Amino acid sequence: MTGLTARTAGGPAGRGPELTEVADGVFAYVQPDGGWCLNNAGLIVSGDRAALVDTAATEARARALRAAALGVSPSAPQVLVNTHFHGDHTFGNFVFPEALIVGHERVRAEMAETGLHLTGLWPDVEWGDLELVPPALTFRDGLTLHIGDKTAELLHLGPAHTSNDTVVWLPAERVLFTGDLVMNGVTPFCPMGSVAGTLEALETMRALAPEVVVTGHGPVAGPGVFDETEGYLRLLQDLAKQGLAEGLDPVGLARRTDLGRYGQWLDGERLVPNLFRAYAEEQGEPRGSRVDMSELFARMIEYHGGLPACHA
Repeated sequence: MTGLTARTAGGPAGRGPELTEVADGVFAYVQPDGGWCLNNAGLIVSGDRAALVDTAATEARARALRAAALGVSPSAPQVLVNTHFHGDHTFGNFVFPEALIVGHERVRAEMAETGLHLTGLWPDVEWGDLELVPPALTFRDGLTLHIGDKTAELLHLGPAHTSNDTVVWLPAERVLFTGDLVMNGVTPFCPMGSVAGTLEALETMRALAPEVVVTGHGPVAGPGVFDETEGYLRLLQDLAKQGLAEGLDPVGLARRTDLGRYGQWLDGERLVPNLFRAYAEEQGEPRGSRVDMSELFARMIEYHGGLPACHA
């Protein structure tokens, strides 16, 4: 069935999510345009068994994902993997009551601590009647899932995007679901994790030698997306060294920075919180150390000149 594509309603400018078969029985669910809270998900189908990778931010989007999954799977997913705790990847868990939800142990802890905070950042979004459902099965370093005759390896990497990132690797199909460790045409976001840790995670993912990379946001990619992401992260580190040497705060440095080709990526305002993390690491702060995300979000809004658009 490789190559099957199905569209569902929704998305900015009338562009709906697409479910595309990227390998036999392996699907990418891509929500354009990949900006704030418009994440990707994945589906693995083998015989009468199915597993889902991540959900969606709103109730309506999660229900659309469920309908798309049932369009190609004989049954609802029995397993649901959350790649990290952020609401755009976990808020829709409750729409899949049949599934055993799996995630890193910190996903469960961070979901409990953070709750529905994301909804308060964009109060005009129609979030729906959300119910938080954290992972019932957690792991620390790795876990192997068997979905019919398919094998998926869950690997904890980082701190990187967050403290609790998991990638889902299908070695036989050479497909990698990266969660938000990698985005395609969308600016990375690592203030909760680590710039250096993300660079190390990229090396680990490269070593797997995937042929298809389903990123957390943006179109399905090939392994070249690792190089694109690395270039941006190296720039962050260089900028942090420069800004600290000149006594500039991250917002001031961001205002005078020309991002070049990275300036064409979505959500470029993330430069500000990313620089705060890069500054902290340059000054010796541990990877994944706590930051005041409310303050960083406010500084990002200050730099951006308003609240970034969220089309969830």
